[in-house]
Amino acid sequence: MADGTVLRVASLEEFFRDELQGAAEKQHLALAGHTEHYVVNMLATFSRADAFFEPTPSGPRLKPLALMLAEAVGARTLAERQHALQRLGDVSLFIAGFLPQSFARKLVDIDYHIAMGGRAYSSLADSTRGSARGRGIAAVFGELAAKFRELVDALNEIAEAARPPTHDDLLRLYEMWIKTGSPRAAGRLRALGVEPAATSRVRWSH
Repeated sequence: MADGTVLRVASLEEFFRDELQGAAEKQHLALAGHTEHYVVNMLATFSRADAFFEPTPSGPRLKPLALMLAEAVGARTLAERQHALQRLGDVSLFIAGFLPQSFARKLVDIDYHIAMGGRAYSSLADSTRGSARGRGIAAVFGELAAKFRELVDALNEIAEAARPPTHDDLLRLYEMWIKTGSPRAAGRLRALGVEPAATSRVRWSH
């Protein structure tokens, strides 16, 4: 954890469930049980590098989101398209929520990941609700799309609790607030003595 202590848990799923529930409560974010279960399983799965990255001749790599989207658009079957969209949504959510500090070294920003992930989940919801069997999972993907930014805030809460703060955190929080209007980022800025100016924020919607 951020204070240097080691937290022993029976399983990663148990850890992420407790952390997600606590963060969601702080952010006043209500999630259906199936949606919470989906996010917990995704976090536990992506904690393994072999599940998050993809093997290539040059070693494990992560495909650019635009390439994932192109693969979904060009998929030969509905099942392949849905798999590609799910991968795009999951990776976007994990990076924006758990690895926001990585944006300081990249050309793309957090709002790009929020837009790509939210639209991927929304398209997935549309393509799966056509059958009685698919309506349940469609509801999960629909909630993930509708609450994507709020979920990013909740995962940011978990990530920040698990690592020591750095001097770059203030700038990252301000940039996140500028890009997304995150209430959590605004609250953290105020707690650190910075009052975000309403006129400086870039409006964004998906």
